[in-house]
Amino acid sequence: MMGRLGIFGGTFDPPHLGHLILAEECHFQLELDRLLWVVTADPPHKIGQVFSPVEMRVKLAQAAVEEEAAFEISLVDIQRPGPHYAVDTIRLTRQAYPAYSVGYIMGGDSLHNLPTWYHPQEIVQACDFIGVMRRPGDDINLPELEAILPGLSAKVEFVRAPLLEISSREIRERIRAGQPFRHYLPSKVYELIMREGWYHPRGD
Repeated sequence: MMGRLGIFGGTFDPPHLGHLILAEECHFQLELDRLLWVVTADPPHKIGQVFSPVEMRVKLAQAAVEEEAAFEISLVDIQRPGPHYAVDTIRLTRQAYPAYSVGYIMGGDSLHNLPTWYHPQEIVQACDFIGVMRRPGDDINLPELEAILPGLSAKVEFVRAPLLEISSREIRERIRAGQPFRHYLPSKVYELIMREGWYHPRGD
């Protein structure tokens, strides 16, 4: 094995400093050699939500990570028809990076809901590890989850994640309302949004 690779998925609409901080903590605490930012087209758990064009979100994500050598953008969830399930993302990533041990990164709330995901037992089997970003106050009953998904406990590696009150939705709303948003974003992302006029209200 050449090292450890983590899958860090999201809509990144837009990617913000909270994403970078969490990605950096995962990179450090999980001792990752590579961290793939998987831009998701239409997440199955967010049916009914409207997202910005995927091409736009890919450009923003690329701008966010371009100065981080260990971070790279993955189009695995874009270059195939949906629905895009985590188990397929993991399998395709393993095929693309056969020399790496592969882990899927999720939040504590996602771990709690993992039994409701599409083919959750296969997710556990497909991963070499599962990085779980644990925030203060998370209610995670790992023995209870282990009883439902045997083998899960051995795969889980917790990441101490800071509590960050930053969301892409809030940033989009701030931009549309003409409120300050500059310091919520990596500088390259901010520059791209301003140059292209993305998220800003359009005149008739």
